[in-house]
Amino acid sequence: MAKKTGIWIFRILLFVGTIVSLYFVPWPIVKVWIAPLPDSVQEQINKAEGYEFDGIIVCINKKGNQTELYTSGYKNKEKKIPANHNALFKIACVSKLYNALAVTKLVSIGKLSLEKTLSDYLPELKNRIEYADKITLRMLVKHRSGIPNYKDTYMYWANPKETADENLALVLDKQANFKPDEDYEYSNYAERPGRGAKEQLENYLSMK
Repeated sequence: MAKKTGIWIFRILLFVGTIVSLYFVPWPIVKVWIAPLPDSVQEQINKAEGYEFDGIIVCINKKGNQTELYTSGYKNKEKKIPANHNALFKIACVSKLYNALAVTKLVSIGKLSLEKTLSDYLPELKNRIEYADKITLRMLVKHRSGIPNYKDTYMYWANPKETADENLALVLDKQANFKPDEDYEYSNYAERPGRGAKEQLENYLSMK
């Protein structure tokens, strides 16, 4: 009797677990994956609004330096302004890829060094960011600095900050999450200094 009861409990738990797991399935992506391919790129991106995108721009580079541009949706949905080839959209954390590329280009022409530290470039942060004299540019790009992620601040999303300086203030004089290069942790601050720090870095580069 006890064995049968255990089997039924197991079956019920398995059924409940299956139902719960279905909640976390990214159904819009599944729908796109199983849907038949459209006859054209434009036909595909015309479905963007159905995928809950406000607007979309697709650029296709072909052999021979041929470029094709396609748009769909709005660049300003509230004002019903259609997207165009020059429309600007927020790309959020995708910007980190561009930041990393910009850093490597500056390194390649000798403007920056991956082995120099945060305090080398921004001495104003030396006593405000723990291990600033040991955190190298390489560690920053690789998210191995240990600098806390300001968006992890308690109740951050209840009152998001408006400026880079406000975000910077959230991690100043705080204990590092780990010693430089001893661990990995995603950090928005690692590639987004405050306005004052940014201006100082730009001035430093202009003098090189």
